[in-house]
Amino acid sequence: MRLAYRILNVFTRGGETLSGNPLCVFEDGRSLDTATMQALALQFNLSETTFILPSTTATAGFRIFTPSYEMPFAGHPTLGTAAVVAELTGAGSRVELELPSRVIPVTREVDRWELRAASPTCRPSACPVPKLAEALGLEPGHLARDALWVNTGVEQLVVPLVDAAALERVRLGWEGLRQVTADGALAQLYLFAETGPGRLKARFFFDKGESVLEDPATGSATANLGGWYLGSGRAAPLERDIEQGEATGRPSSLRLRIDAGGGIFVAGRVAELGRGFIDL
Repeated sequence: MRLAYRILNVFTRGGETLSGNPLCVFEDGRSLDTATMQALALQFNLSETTFILPSTTATAGFRIFTPSYEMPFAGHPTLGTAAVVAELTGAGSRVELELPSRVIPVTREVDRWELRAASPTCRPSACPVPKLAEALGLEPGHLARDALWVNTGVEQLVVPLVDAAALERVRLGWEGLRQVTADGALAQLYLFAETGPGRLKARFFFDKGESVLEDPATGSATANLGGWYLGSGRAAPLERDIEQGEATGRPSSLRLRIDAGGGIFVAGRVAELGRGFIDL
């Protein structure tokens, strides 16, 4: 059995092809069971690998796997898969992608692909501010406003900091990450600081085994940031250009948009690097 795949970078910055978050997309996953999809994701060992499937309700279906488990939703795999599906099907600038949980509309505007996130749910963090600041290697005054758990597909803890300098000073260990996210299902933490009108910088941390990893570009967390703005009473419409990934050596650019009705949209560029085949 020969399987075609593509390697892409999503949320690339400007014309820098080797930026953003890497992704592997298998063009046709119909012949694969869940165990084989998981094994292929581990084989490539990227943050996510996706498998395109038929759909009766959307342009295509797909599934998302990390090297360890299947994801119910993730941003950069959705945008990268949309770009591949559009080319394979001739769908043009609009596709709908069906995950096991829901259908996601994705559109292309000039050189960016944009997805619409699910409506958010928010709840306060149970972690006291001093404990949260200590885990980050910061002082309580470095936290700008309340931390919120937000879910637009994957629940993550969203924490605003006072400035980019505080964001750069963050030092987070595995035990600290586990402590501050103990009241959530996943140890996932998104930190951000506004840097000017309509601009901010962000960092995203998650656990793998007993290690802490930092993600270069996180579409799901960008969607959750939109939920944080809404949950914090910020007026819509709202737009933010987001810089992420500098600390990982993979600078990335993401766009958050909240429309007047409270709809949350995440956009970024997609660059294809190459194609190949796997023989099983």
